[in-house]
Amino acid sequence: MKSAYELAMERLSKTAPVKKLSAEQKQQIAELNSRYAAKRAELDLRAEGELAQAAASGDEAQLDTVRQRLADERRRLEAELEEKKESIRQQSEPKDS
Repeated sequence: MKSAYELAMERLSKTAPVKKLSAEQKQQIAELNSRYAAKRAELDLRAEGELAQAAASGDEAQLDTVRQRLADERRRLEAELEEKKESIRQQSEPKDS
């Protein structure tokens, strides 16, 4: 007897089959992940200095502003990364000639 999870996965695969990624697509996604990890690290380093400066000044409003900007930038980077990865996933499989 199949579990509810297995039955749900069967129904899902019938309506939206899982697309296999080519080796090239996997490589492109890995490169994107690496590139965006570097961008996040750069963003965190830059923000660390701004956060320290705001904390040293004792200005809570400035500290909140820096934190909010950092969160917004992280979300923007994540959305951009996911959009690019989805674009790669949607590329059709190259045909052999």
